[in-house]
Amino acid sequence: MTGPLTGAFADDADRRLADTDHLLSTAYPGDDGSRQPVHTVYLPADRYTVSTVHEWGSAALRAADSAGGVDRLATLIGVSDAVAEPTVHKLTHEPIEDLRLDFEDGYGNRGDDTEDADAAAAARAVHAATRTDAAPPFVGIRFKCFEAATRRRALRTLEIFLLTLADAGEIPTGLVLTLPKVSTPTQVAVMVEACETMETEMGLHPGRLTFEVQMETAPMILGADGRSPIPEMIHRSNGRISGLHYGTYDYSDSLQIAARYQSMEHPAADHAKAVMQVAAAGTGVRLSDGSTNILPVGDAAQREAAWTLHARLVRRSLERGFYQGWDLHPAQLPTRYLATYAFYQDAFADAATRLRNYTQRAKSNVLDEPATARALARFVHRGVTSGALDEHTVAAATELATAQLFDLAYPKRLPG
Repeated sequence: MTGPLTGAFADDADRRLADTDHLLSTAYPGDDGSRQPVHTVYLPADRYTVSTVHEWGSAALRAADSAGGVDRLATLIGVSDAVAEPTVHKLTHEPIEDLRLDFEDGYGNRGDDTEDADAAAAARAVHAATRTDAAPPFVGIRFKCFEAATRRRALRTLEIFLLTLADAGEIPTGLVLTLPKVSTPTQVAVMVEACETMETEMGLHPGRLTFEVQMETAPMILGADGRSPIPEMIHRSNGRISGLHYGTYDYSDSLQIAARYQSMEHPAADHAKAVMQVAAAGTGVRLSDGSTNILPVGDAAQREAAWTLHARLVRRSLERGFYQGWDLHPAQLPTRYLATYAFYQDAFADAATRLRNYTQRAKSNVLDEPATARALARFVHRGVTSGALDEHTVAAATELATAQLFDLAYPKRLPG
């Protein structure tokens, strides 16, 4: 049957919307479902050694012991002690998921000769760690920004690090590069070209080098033309931007917020992150919240207050769709994992029931739509990849195989 909206009209609609179809399929591919680290640890580049990850794990466990143990710390921050055992296991076997060797604020300006040597040494240490079990799943460097005063130094450090890595052996699978203090899409375009140039120099497959962008300046949220430049920045990167990371203190300072009130939960921070979230939605670019500089050190009261704050901020970020954040001290690792694991375990039983009811078309007092089912499946899948949920437990509770859960969570990744 052919009516007024079929036949010629539909053919014309196909022609007129061809560009839209192409845009949606290429610029908004959706999340690919790969593992996203729950945090990024920042460390001055010259302090990194092959034993760093193990040392941080041991220091994290000692810090928790000072509070009476991980189970006591769980009680202190208001989560079930059921997450204590997996947290101890995590701190023992993989305490850091993502490590950034810092040549920017955490490193400072030490002169060209010193930074040249440290960039090469960092690359050799990363290579040595990846040949053992001492490397985290994700590791890389944050070089200086592309503003005029530090641009050439940034490019030089990036070049030395990458060429030294290439000379030492294979580029790590989880290599991450971080471009800080971005203010315009043109700075990102230069970084894209830098990646292309280094890929050619190193004989890498096109697209092998990707990078994160740190959102630390007001012009990156609202540009001089009155628009947010984030979408342009993402779509001009040719798929090379892997993440947007909120920089708590630089961004707060750019808005002249008094130091005492600079925080991940300041209204200005929430506004910036909301803009980031909308701009990145559907693009496959991941989001990370920032850090708190209130560290669990000092006397018992100071440590307990800092742990309680950190755990609350981790949970707050997760509830708002920011599944990653920064950690600055080993003593923050226990509460990072306790709060993260509790976030997933607390809601798992309900999510599993709703998924099972949805896929089996069972009667329920909750009428979940396909979009909600996707959200439930993504939540559970993230719980598995974060280590909070066991794959076999998930399969039994949802009655979904791992592949079925993945397909439900990330339908755009299905053929066609």
